[in-house]
Amino acid sequence: MSSFKIFDVAGTGMSAQSVRLNTTASNLANADSVSGDPTQVYKARHPLFEAIRSGIGAKSATTGVSVKGIVEAQGAPTARYEPGNPLADTKGFVYAPNVNTVEEMVDMISASRSYQNNVEVMNTAKDMMLATLRLGQ
Repeated sequence: MSSFKIFDVAGTGMSAQSVRLNTTASNLANADSVSGDPTQVYKARHPLFEAIRSGIGAKSATTGVSVKGIVEAQGAPTARYEPGNPLADTKGFVYAPNVNTVEEMVDMISASRSYQNNVEVMNTAKDMMLATLRLGQ
């Protein structure tokens, strides 16, 4: 494996965490939205990651991560009785999304730290390569 491969691995990790941060931001932005129809309410979204493998069989090595897709949470929306709300249905209920803001904030912190760790891996690898080049001086 080439020593430059570490940049590809860390880069795919940064890309995946960027998608995770974007979906978390979208979930937080829509956490307070309501709808009069439970089927039309916003549903929390989460990325689905997959390891990228190179090679075949037992000699395959993980070489990064990719975003396989974005899935919507299947939890039921929260019904709130607000008969004065213009979006309320005929029974006076509005429906809020199934977004837990505390879980989303924890997910955002985790994604941010993972992104930072990948940046640090790239910086360390760069510093080590530069130090190797200076050995002959």
